[in-house]
Amino acid sequence: MPIESGSCASARQAKQKRKSHSLSIRRTNSSEQERAGLQRDMLEGQDSKLPSSVRNTLLELFGQIEREFENLYIENLELRREIDTLNERLAAEGQTIDGAELSKGQLKTKASHSTSQLSQKLKTTYKASTSKIVSSFKTTTSRAICQLVKEYVGHRDGIWDVSVAKTQPVVLGTASADHTALLWSIETGKCLTKYVGHVGSVNSIKFHPTEQVALTASGDQTAHIWRYIVQLPTPQPTADCNQMSGEDEVEFSDKDEPDGDGDGSSDCPTVRAPLTSLKSHQGVVIAADWLVGGKQAVTASWDRTANLYDVETSELVHSLTGHDQELTHCCTHPTQRLVVTSSRDTTFRLWDFRDPSIHSVNVFQGHTDTVTSAVFTVGDNVVSGSDDRTVKVWDLKNMRSPIATIRTDSAVNRINVCVGQRIIALPHDNRQVRLFDMSGVRLARLPRSNRQVTEYL
Repeated sequence: MPIESGSCASARQAKQKRKSHSLSIRRTNSSEQERAGLQRDMLEGQDSKLPSSVRNTLLELFGQIEREFENLYIENLELRREIDTLNERLAAEGQTIDGAELSKGQLKTKASHSTSQLSQKLKTTYKASTSKIVSSFKTTTSRAICQLVKEYVGHRDGIWDVSVAKTQPVVLGTASADHTALLWSIETGKCLTKYVGHVGSVNSIKFHPTEQVALTASGDQTAHIWRYIVQLPTPQPTADCNQMSGEDEVEFSDKDEPDGDGDGSSDCPTVRAPLTSLKSHQGVVIAADWLVGGKQAVTASWDRTANLYDVETSELVHSLTGHDQELTHCCTHPTQRLVVTSSRDTTFRLWDFRDPSIHSVNVFQGHTDTVTSAVFTVGDNVVSGSDDRTVKVWDLKNMRSPIATIRTDSAVNRINVCVGQRIIALPHDNRQVRLFDMSGVRLARLPRSNRQVTEYL
């Protein structure tokens, strides 16, 4: 009577294990609905401030995650059993092949080759399963639809800041490394005013809340307050407008610079001198902003200080010291006398001037690298960006920890917040702009534009 070999017995044992295991999988799948029902009943019995629709969506997502990882766990167990069976079979064959001894090196090579194939299969299965989980989250994200509306061509160097006037007529302002600030018609893209009073890079531009006055900060260690008077062009028929823009919007590459002052700004009115020059810094003035009401202005400098000025007299009211390294940005609250400054010392500071007699300061250490900017929203939030590749949203009422964190692939440049829609505009890798909501959900991506200011809708 033939005797059953060790390899055949091992194969039969593995087959029986797989059969019994497949039955357990069927039992698991059949009980998923019952388990989901129990979880839903448990959640309904708990107190929660979340709307029922949000709770149901979360429950479905967590259910998907649990099922995916359960399937992954089951496949992992099955692969481990196959590996054990293979090792047993190889060990048995190594002892009984024609009485010849199989060298340990050959046996180890054969076993490692087979196990590496199984390991690769396990990795592939894991990646496929986790990608399904990530896809399930992405499908629930609402996305904004953006399209190109207008391009503003005229600067001869990089553009550091973009701002929109708060009063009529509503114009667009840009600050550039070409030592100029330009004002544009939003509708036509025509340059309305050029400011040439600075002798260094213009790093920021902000408009007065009630008057036709602009505030610019520069690398010449000053901030200028200057008045502009613009008259918006009369709306033209579509055909004429397209013909005009065709002459103005000539595209230039980085290697082929046009002669002269540029396309859009060569024939616009020029302002050459400021109303007031704020001169108290010993380094580059990287940013400036108006306090609510427009009677005071704040500046941030590489000399590690921020200065608060009286606009009418140009006198220094407060020198805000405390940062250990160069400041990178400053911003004021739209409705309260609050100022936030950011620095290369990995912190940002909140300065409170609501009490005229005293001012308080709070230091926040939520980042691990240079804080490139920190800005207020229309509500009670602060958004900070850093070279540590994160953007964090904070609640002014509780600044102990961020309420949302956005992680990026590169260092974060100066960020902007669309106040009305509570949208975060985040420059990414100096090539594109990504839009997020205040909870950190990505909405859209705007492509790179070459030496132009681009408006999207």
